[in-house]
Amino acid sequence: MDVLRNLALSRGEVDRATARRTDAGWLEAAWADPDTRVVVVEDGQAPVRFTGGDAGDGDGDRSVAGGAQELVFLSPDQAPDGVRFLLGIDADGVVYFGVAGSLPPDAWPGLGPGVRPISLRQAGPLLSDRDVGLMTHAVALANWHATHGHCPRCGAVTEPVLAGHSRRCVNDGSEHFPRLDPAVIMLVTDPDDRCLLARNAMWPERRVSILAGFVEPGESAEQAVAREVLEETGIEAGDARYVGSQPWPMPHSLMLGFRARATGSLEIKVDADEIAEARWFSRDGLRADIASGAIRLPPPVSIAHRIIEAWYGAPLGGAW
Repeated sequence: MDVLRNLALSRGEVDRATARRTDAGWLEAAWADPDTRVVVVEDGQAPVRFTGGDAGDGDGDRSVAGGAQELVFLSPDQAPDGVRFLLGIDADGVVYFGVAGSLPPDAWPGLGPGVRPISLRQAGPLLSDRDVGLMTHAVALANWHATHGHCPRCGAVTEPVLAGHSRRCVNDGSEHFPRLDPAVIMLVTDPDDRCLLARNAMWPERRVSILAGFVEPGESAEQAVAREVLEETGIEAGDARYVGSQPWPMPHSLMLGFRARATGSLEIKVDADEIAEARWFSRDGLRADIASGAIRLPPPVSIAHRIIEAWYGAPLGGAW
């Protein structure tokens, strides 16, 4: 599926330099190098420069307007205090770190005109392969460090090790690695090749997407597809086929994309808890409802939007 290539948050150009994470001398020298670049993340946002046009409405759902966008880097001596983690080394030998910290208000003017903090959800479709890969990596680690400051075994404080890619308990010495929650997200079709779209009960009217849910312990991804579809809509689904994946560190997910087919009755019975409504869409019906504003699809940064486009066969608008 060509449309699933280069998913917004699945891009990247920088070598993660795994072997350097245990080299304390190298890490110290890299941090002392003024050519080293630092990404600062606060509450899931990083500084981005916009040239020509504004930076959108900041609602976290829509793409950000404006001209060319680029991630804004600091030198190590400009970086604020906070948890530090190695992001990698590019082809020119430039080292990149992330810092989970807060820039003081008086630091922002020094970053130049058109710079503002935005979320990964907004930045994903706008940044280059290098920049979006670095920001996705940095946001994922920052989110994990923010919630894993204590040992799950004994409750003692943990401290970052392995260049910020692990935490070690100061009491019992146990090591803890970044949490990742696998989730399946699936487009289900019926024998007439209509697709099943639904509205989460917490979403405003008109917003729809394909079904999704977390993989449970002791469950395969394919089993999770069938279970989630049945639980949420009453539709029996089989022939689950993997189509692609995308990190979604908001806060800790990895989205595993699938296509599946309805294998039994096509009568939809939503759970009325998580799902408010669901229905089958033909391609013509979907196009007409998007054009009229009757429905709105997930934003282009999401794998959900791209899986729907892959089924439809062409780009689609009408995003949140």
